Amino acid sequence: MKNVKAEIIAVGTELLLGQIANTNAQWLSERLALYGINVYNHTVVGDNLQRVEDAFSNAHHRSDIVIVTGGLGPTEDDLTREAFQRISKLDIIEHPPSMKKIETFFEKQNSVMTPNNRKQARVFKGARVLDNTVGMAPGMIVTYENTTWIFLPGVPREMKQLVKNDVFPYLQKLTGNEEIIKSTVLKFIGIGESALEHELSDIIHNQSNPTIAPLAQDEGVVIRLTAKERSKEKVDDLLENMKQQILAKVGSHFYGFDDEKLENQVISLLEEQHKRIAAAESLTGGMFTDKLISVEGASSVCRGGIVCYDTKVKQDVLNVSNEVVQDKGVVSAECALEMADNVRRKLDASIGISFTGVAGPGEVEGNPVGTVYIAICQNTGEQLVEKFAFQGTRNSVRRRATLKGLEILFKYLK
Repeated sequence: MKNVKAEIIAVGTELLLGQIANTNAQWLSERLALYGINVYNHTVVGDNLQRVEDAFSNAHHRSDIVIVTGGLGPTEDDLTREAFQRISKLDIIEHPPSMKKIETFFEKQNSVMTPNNRKQARVFKGARVLDNTVGMAPGMIVTYENTTWIFLPGVPREMKQLVKNDVFPYLQKLTGNEEIIKSTVLKFIGIGESALEHELSDIIHNQSNPTIAPLAQDEGVVIRLTAKERSKEKVDDLLENMKQQILAKVGSHFYGFDDEKLENQVISLLEEQHKRIAAAESLTGGMFTDKLISVEGASSVCRGGIVCYDTKVKQDVLNVSNEVVQDKGVVSAECALEMADNVRRKLDASIGISFTGVAGPGEVEGNPVGTVYIAICQNTGEQLVEKFAFQGTRNSVRRRATLKGLEILFKYLK
C-alpha cells in the first residue's frame, strides 16, 4: 500500500463566521483513516478568489491528495473552479449530462432556470466527473502535477453520497489498498466513557483487528469497531465475534447499532408489549414527548403529553393534590409520582412518565438547580421514581432529563 499525504480544504465564508460547523472535514478524516490515508491538514478559507488560490497552492506543494468541499454552486461567491484554474491553467467546459440534469430539474419544478445555474455544470477538461444523485453540481477528480484533486459539493448529504459511491473506490485503487474495510457502531446508555473503557480494558488492550474506539456523545457512549480483511465474510465474522465479546461484558447498557436511536428502541419495546404511554412534563416542557413522536409509527403507542409547567396546571389539570404541593412541594418524589399516575389515567395509557425539577436560573423550594425527579407508573400498580442532580445550563439540564427519561423507560421495559 502506498503511503500518501492528504488534506481537506473547506471553502465558504459561512464556515469562518461560525454560521455552520465544518462537519464535512470531520466525517472525511474519520473515514480516510480507515483506508490508511493520513490527513495532515485541515484548511477553511472564505469566498475570496485570491485566498482560495493561495490555499490551493499551499496544498498542491505539500499533499498527494487534496479534497475540496464547497464553492461549486451557481453564485458569484462560488469560486472553487476559478481558483484551481488559476494554478492549473486547465480549461473549464460545460458537462452536457450535468447540464441536462439541471434543466430537467427546473422543468419538473415548473420554474425558470436562471443563467447562473449553468455554472454548476462546468467541469475541468479531462476530469473524472462524479454524478451527484442527490443534488445538482457534480463532483470531479483531477490529477495535476502528480497531485490528485477531488472537488465535492459542500452540502453534507451530497458530499457523502459522492464519497461513498465514487471517491472511496477510486482511492482504494489509487493507494493499492484492496482490503475490505467495514465499521459498525455499538451504542450504550447509562454508563460513562471511562467506566465502559474500564470494563473492556482487557479487550481494548489486546485489540488489533478489529480496532475498538470508545467515544462519548450527547446521547450516551459509542464504540466504533473497524475490521479489515480480504473478503466480506471474514470482515463480518471479525466484527460479529468482537460484538459478542463486548456485549458479554457490558450488554446491559447496550441499546442499538449504527444510526439506531434510543427513542426508536423505546417505541419498539412499547409496541412489542402492547403498551401505551403518556407523559406529564414540567421542566422538560414537551421535549420528551417530542422525542417519542419523532419516531415513525409512534401514534400506535404514544397517547400524548401534558405540559404542566405552572403549579396551578399541575393541580387543576393533572389533579396533583394540595397536600403534596403544600407538604412536599412540586419538586419532589411525591409530586412526580402523582403526575405520572394521573397523566396515565387521564390519557388512558398503560404507562405514565413524569418530569419535574429545577432547570434554573435559581433554586425552587430549596432545591438547587439541576435537581430532577423522574417517575414511572404502570396500570399494574408498579411505580418507580428517581432523583438526579444534573450539571450545566438551563437547556442542558432539560436535555439531560429528557435523555435520562428515555434511558429509565428503556431499562424498565426491558
